[in-house]
Amino acid sequence: MKSSNNTTSENYRLSGVDVQAGYDAVKLMKKYVERTKIPGVVSDLGGFGGMFELDDKILVSGTDGVGTKLKIAFTLNKHDTIGIDCVAMCVNDVLCCGARPLFFLDYIAVGKNFPERIAEIVSGISEGCVQSNCALIGGETAEMPGFYPENEYDVAGFCVGVVDREKILKSENVNSGDVIIALPSSGVHSNGFSLVRKIFENYDLTKNNLGEKLLTPTKIYVRDVLPLMSKIKSIAHITGGGFYENIPRAVPKNLTAKINLSSIKTPEIFDLIMKTGNLELDEMFHVFNMGVGMILIADKNNADEILNAIENSYLIGEIINGEGGIKLC
Repeated sequence: MKSSNNTTSENYRLSGVDVQAGYDAVKLMKKYVERTKIPGVVSDLGGFGGMFELDDKILVSGTDGVGTKLKIAFTLNKHDTIGIDCVAMCVNDVLCCGARPLFFLDYIAVGKNFPERIAEIVSGISEGCVQSNCALIGGETAEMPGFYPENEYDVAGFCVGVVDREKILKSENVNSGDVIIALPSSGVHSNGFSLVRKIFENYDLTKNNLGEKLLTPTKIYVRDVLPLMSKIKSIAHITGGGFYENIPRAVPKNLTAKINLSSIKTPEIFDLIMKTGNLELDEMFHVFNMGVGMILIADKNNADEILNAIENSYLIGEIINGEGGIKLC
């Protein structure tokens, strides 16, 4: 059994991503964020979504980008799915607060504006919004020659959702004995690609459809999860930092998430990454979702209803008494 709150990954750091520096940056910026607080702010820095109260409703916002997964899109000259990733990373975070996504805005920065390519990117963003039942209400395209190479670009966005105050999902709702339900990922999703690209830097991405597999868009969980919110206590979106960083965020500090490793259904792409990169299993769980894109924590009496309602969902663990964090058994 391994128990850890340590979210470091040496191979990830060597690929150019210093996770600890990210944590340090958040600590340093907190005092500046605190200066901006006004009446209505109901959340602190570090949650899955930022919350703002408006009368009896809480607005929940989330923002993210696609990251270096875009480099795979550039290599394959395939641009019609990464927009789904951008939307997914935002709406799935908002969902963790119990909120229904309302609308999305995008930001696309390019070295050179190729209209057909922009349309391809936006087609993916549109598809992501359709999958999450939210509206694409605007955006910005910035042409920045000299800053981005002609054939490269960046994509980011943000969404806003809404939830009744009394229906906000909180880790404090979780009790010992609650169950942990896994929702399968569609693959690597949109995290860990600096390490993935380093591992496969000398590979032909067109061989055996490797590039296509890596570009599989992030799964959006809104339609599956929203109808079941009254049965769910807490949610974690498994993104950067893998199991070790994200699952503890959905659990009170005096309790522990016990995960049964043998129950996890891991797609072959992760086995390939692990073997090719000569990575330890524990490090894989520090960086990747390992086939679990989201976890739901619920009372065990509600487990069957959730499992029957969400296709391919399954139990992977339970909440136990402990000092907080996560145990992989």
